[in-house]
Amino acid sequence: MKMKVTFVNKDKTRFYSTLKQRVDEYFIQNNLSQYANGTMFFKTIFMMCLYFVPYFLIMSGILPAGMMWLFTVVMGFGLAGIGMSVMHDANHGAYSSKEKVNEIIGWSLNLVGGDANNWKIQHNIQHHTYTNIHGYDADVGDKSLMRFSPRGKYRPIQYFQVVYAFFFYSLMTFYWATGKDFVQYVQFTKARHQGGSASERFRILSFIILWKLFYYFYMLALPLLLLDVAWWQVIVGFCTLHFVAGLILSVVFQLAHVVEGTSFPEPDEKGNIENEWAIHQLHTTADFASNNRLLTFYLGGLNFQAVHHLFPRVCHVHYPKIASIVRQTATEFGVPYLYNPSLRAALASHIRHLRKLGRKAA
Repeated sequence: MKMKVTFVNKDKTRFYSTLKQRVDEYFIQNNLSQYANGTMFFKTIFMMCLYFVPYFLIMSGILPAGMMWLFTVVMGFGLAGIGMSVMHDANHGAYSSKEKVNEIIGWSLNLVGGDANNWKIQHNIQHHTYTNIHGYDADVGDKSLMRFSPRGKYRPIQYFQVVYAFFFYSLMTFYWATGKDFVQYVQFTKARHQGGSASERFRILSFIILWKLFYYFYMLALPLLLLDVAWWQVIVGFCTLHFVAGLILSVVFQLAHVVEGTSFPEPDEKGNIENEWAIHQLHTTADFASNNRLLTFYLGGLNFQAVHHLFPRVCHVHYPKIASIVRQTATEFGVPYLYNPSLRAALASHIRHLRKLGRKAA
């Protein structure tokens, strides 16, 4: 059984309380809600259309096969957009002050092949609480072929991980839509993260199965039944969609946590991390390309991951304004604010990090 991890504010700093006060004042002084606004509503519609409009055009049967395939690429961008800009905020409780609204919009993940309940456990509990702590944050945990943390187990094959990593990144949502949710259901049930009773566990599993059946019905069964295309063309389109979405989502996450400069702290023998939780987040998370407005729109503010980790229940449309408050406060308290100025710089930093961890000496 894992020992409990505790964040210890050894310097008794008032960093986080000061930061929270300043962010609260920002919303009060500007008479703003921390939740979704008109921009967010527009983005929600845009991302849903980016996924479903190409789908319905494909299903219309009026397009040649080549055009259908190109539209599956667009659907891949749409799927990633829904993940980053819609379901992410909702499943953090940041979309609306009404939990039922967050729950319904959060089901957009189920609509595109995932499971919102599992995602909340892995992301909100494991990742956000224990960011970059090996053995606790599953996102940087041991993988057979890849090593993301210097605390992770080294295998000789990982010397070449910088070569093959991006191929495996592209499999992320494909695995998610097929097997991951069932694997996590078993893991989270054993860890008692969900399903206190047998009836509750049955309800959770049934919910996963029903959503998967619905997803595979409209994504595979309907095209096979209604379109004049070969079965393998449907499979190619399905895989293309997921390869595009998986690559985008995986890379965006890695550019925030698995880059040069981020820390991978280890608890001491008592389970203590000698930093308050908020300072820990800034040691383990990096922002990038904050001046790129188009990228910020599409990524759902995930290029402001440091801000997001400090204020996960604030809708991402507010992050560009909040970032300056975080940066100023971090400077005052001598806390790092990690940043790569562009997408290219962040990607290069991630590649260098992968190369370093692929060598045993790292």
